[in-house]
Amino acid sequence: MRPGALLLLCLPALTAQTLFRTDVKLIDVSVSVRDSAGRLVTDLTQDDFDVTEDGAPQKIAFFARSQDVPLNLGLLADFSGSQDPFLKAHHKDLDAFLAGVLGPRDKTFLLCFGNHLRLAAEPTSSPEAILAGLAAFEKGNHGFRELASEEDREGGTAFFDAIYNSVAEFLTKSDRGRKALIAFSDGEDNSSAHNMMETLEMAQANDVVLYGVRYTDLKNGKWNAHNKYGTGVMARMAQDTGGADFDARKTEMATQFKLIGEQLRSAYEIAYASSNPDADGLFRKISVQVKRPGLTVRAKTGYYAR
Repeated sequence: MRPGALLLLCLPALTAQTLFRTDVKLIDVSVSVRDSAGRLVTDLTQDDFDVTEDGAPQKIAFFARSQDVPLNLGLLADFSGSQDPFLKAHHKDLDAFLAGVLGPRDKTFLLCFGNHLRLAAEPTSSPEAILAGLAAFEKGNHGFRELASEEDREGGTAFFDAIYNSVAEFLTKSDRGRKALIAFSDGEDNSSAHNMMETLEMAQANDVVLYGVRYTDLKNGKWNAHNKYGTGVMARMAQDTGGADFDARKTEMATQFKLIGEQLRSAYEIAYASSNPDADGLFRKISVQVKRPGLTVRAKTGYYAR
């Protein structure tokens, strides 16, 4: 381990206002905690948490509550096939969600995708700008900036590429604070250059929490293999990044937005310098525990040591 990292471990935990040394690599973990009744717990301190990596205790170097750090949020809207009309009926719910979540320091962007990734709204603090971009795309204006334009896709849905390139473009390690993506999709993919594991690794490496709002179009009310695959994908990616996924057929959109907003506003941001300095490419399992009994923790499951 480098001298700078050793020095960091000997210091008290940093706060949200502390300047960060650029030569120390910290592992970021966004954590939400609920009690036995499912209510979010917001009064914990750093001393309430224990963090281990592959079973080895880690010293917390940074701790903050979500309201103390800026939010970087991406909205990914699937406009392929049956997904096309899904968000049109929910502009009011989306507007209310953004107005309640975004503060002056926060930014969100809107990516609309099928087989191309179109940035319908650049990062902004304005809910109106997001809704305007969405409305324009829905009306057929697809002349927005394209991410990963070098990829040659004949058709289909680039679900994984939408996530991967959103993280790479807007939610990288250099952006400290809360980072999250909300994907409105069925999770089915047939034209991405990246696969699920590459995409999941990209999200975990940059501490991006994924929320899935899943609308599955069932033919004659019956599930097929693609439906089941997409459902599993969205559940796995949400679970392994510390987020959650919702079935839009079973839960009202306003309720889904309310639950996502509560978690975004009530999370804890933790970081530590790993006691294992080897960049061996292996998966490191992270476990976050709370000392107070009866509480349930949700956080990413780990990361690859690249």
